[in-house]
Amino acid sequence: MILDDTPLFDPNLLSELDWSQKMVKFSPNISPMSPGDGLILRPLCTADFNRGFFKVLAQLTKVGEVEPELFIKKFDHMKQTGDYYNVVVEDTHVNQVIATATLIIEHKFIHSCAKRGRIEDVIVSDEHRGKQLGKLLVAALTLLSKKLNCYKITLECLPKNKDFYQKFGYQVTEELYMQNRFHD
Repeated sequence: MILDDTPLFDPNLLSELDWSQKMVKFSPNISPMSPGDGLILRPLCTADFNRGFFKVLAQLTKVGEVEPELFIKKFDHMKQTGDYYNVVVEDTHVNQVIATATLIIEHKFIHSCAKRGRIEDVIVSDEHRGKQLGKLLVAALTLLSKKLNCYKITLECLPKNKDFYQKFGYQVTEELYMQNRFHD
């Protein structure tokens, strides 16, 4: 079992985003290539297992006990499908993941066999909130879904976060989100 810096997806997809198409303003100005002093926005890699990736996710939801072998197996599956775009913000001063979000591509038969993007698991570590990193993650993944030719992108959020996502062009629809949970 080797934890390394092999990215989940091609990092050029992030560097090639047309940041002029972003729907929100940043003050001070940050971007995927310049997210802040000592910070980098990049694809998830297996070495992030030891860089606090699960510590950040645990601020969002229950993550359970994940051993390195299981993490690598899931990472390899996601990499192989080519439909998972997990991004992290790393603080290079301390070599720790401080924020993460995921774009999942769903393949459809509708809309001429189109693709739909879905943003999941957006979280910024408590100590690093207020630095526009959540905005950066959502803006980058929204633009990435457009670059990947998705016909639409969706997300679910708590009602208290609705205004935040509307800044990016997300709209509340009449569709109802439902779930049937089989495990905690």
